[in-house]
Amino acid sequence: MLDRANPVVLAIVGSATTSATGVFVKLSGANTGTAAFLRCALALFVLVPMALVELRRVGPRALRLVGLDLVAGLLLGVDYVFWVASIQHVGAGMATVLLNVQVVVFPLLAWVFLGDRAPLRFLLAVPVMLVGVALTAGVVGPGAGAVSEGDPWLGLAYGCAAGVTYAGYLFLSRLGGGQGHTVTPVCVSTASAALAAGVLGALWSGIDLASLDTMAWVWLAMLALTGQVLTWLLVGSALPRLTASTGAAILVLPPVLAVAMSAVFLGERVTPVQLGGCVLVVLAIWLSQRQRR
Repeated sequence: MLDRANPVVLAIVGSATTSATGVFVKLSGANTGTAAFLRCALALFVLVPMALVELRRVGPRALRLVGLDLVAGLLLGVDYVFWVASIQHVGAGMATVLLNVQVVVFPLLAWVFLGDRAPLRFLLAVPVMLVGVALTAGVVGPGAGAVSEGDPWLGLAYGCAAGVTYAGYLFLSRLGGGQGHTVTPVCVSTASAALAAGVLGALWSGIDLASLDTMAWVWLAMLALTGQVLTWLLVGSALPRLTASTGAAILVLPPVLAVAMSAVFLGERVTPVQLGGCVLVVLAIWLSQRQRR
């Protein structure tokens, strides 16, 4: 059913579901490794039964594609750890903005490996967007903005690392998508993401399940259902039917909502310089895509 829906609509709705993920992480109070691991592990309780039903209905998935799903998931798990670490330094809203360096990396990967040439207007917009990313992190201007005790340079580094690995995940998902399976690739990649996030997270901050209270589990369950299950079922179905630059541009929409939600629900303070950086990021992507149907 998802394969017959408009891919642009699916990508927009799917990416919008990620807007609250940073808020859920902060409200849970979980450390970096715990939040990254449980985002994937809890999602498997929903994805595994759905994948089994799909496999009975459409048959097995080719081993080559399963391999792509596994590698994509490893990149996604690393992305989640870096992204949660970035939240600790620049706040939930700003970390979500920084994640969107994928908008640069994803089309470049498609250009290098698939010959899917990025338009000139996209390449001209890249420097503008990178300046916006730096301003958003708070490395320029007074204070670190949303998290006064955080290190904006570390937040920038973690956010950019998350964006690069995120782009790798999107690229491999696009290669392996559109082959008759919708749930199975998300399930396989989520399982390998849980493994990667569990290993890296354990080394980074440890996996602490004992200290989580009832509400922490509720917020983490919401994180898994919205940011992992719903997002990637919708986006995974849409990406193979979109050009790389169009898909990447649509996925820059969540930061706009994420910044607003972080201000409302978490009271995160955004400096005028950071807000200007957010505007530059969104403006650069709009300019790069404004002539594309």
